[in-house]
Amino acid sequence: MTVIEEANRTALLARADVRPIMLAHVVLRSARYAAMRDFYLTLLNARVTHEDGVVCFMTYDDEHHRVVVIGLPHLAPVQHTASGLEHFSFTYATLGELLGNYERLKAAGIHPVWTINHGFTTSIYYADPDGNMIETQFDNMTVAQATAFMGTDYFAKNPIGVDFDPEVLLARYRAGDPLDELIRFQSAPYAAGKAHIRPANVPPYDADGELL
Repeated sequence: MTVIEEANRTALLARADVRPIMLAHVVLRSARYAAMRDFYLTLLNARVTHEDGVVCFMTYDDEHHRVVVIGLPHLAPVQHTASGLEHFSFTYATLGELLGNYERLKAAGIHPVWTINHGFTTSIYYADPDGNMIETQFDNMTVAQATAFMGTDYFAKNPIGVDFDPEVLLARYRAGDPLDELIRFQSAPYAAGKAHIRPANVPPYDADGELL
């Protein structure tokens, strides 16, 4: 307990504006314990902080755990047509690290299910062995810029974003193209006739940026 807390217990208990300081961790239960454990260790370049064959605690930073996988063999499969979690997200410090992670995962046989520029983020989504979707992202904007962007006419028409070809974006990044160009909508369009990396169940949106 901090010195500040020791001296202010009454005031802290009386606060009406208390909010979390961070999202601490995600816990997933699964009948595919080993597959899920291995997937998240690979996806996040994580390390195990505790494992006993039933539960695995893992982290990728200085926190004691960020993701937990619990193995429960009797569980039914995830029902993706029912209400529940849509996805959760991890932010990378640079666009290069996001794209480097994409390359590393591709070499490990883990491929994205969606690659989209949301405007405020460049995002690469993956599906875990149970079909849960995980977003890996780079922030294209400051919080203030993102908040302003969400108030634009374009965001009102298309709050989802514009697709990008990760191989095109990766090639442009390797070539040294300016970062402020790479994070823009339509920075890495798919070639005509090439299938987009995109889930089948997403609602219609301006995938090619034709409304820009």
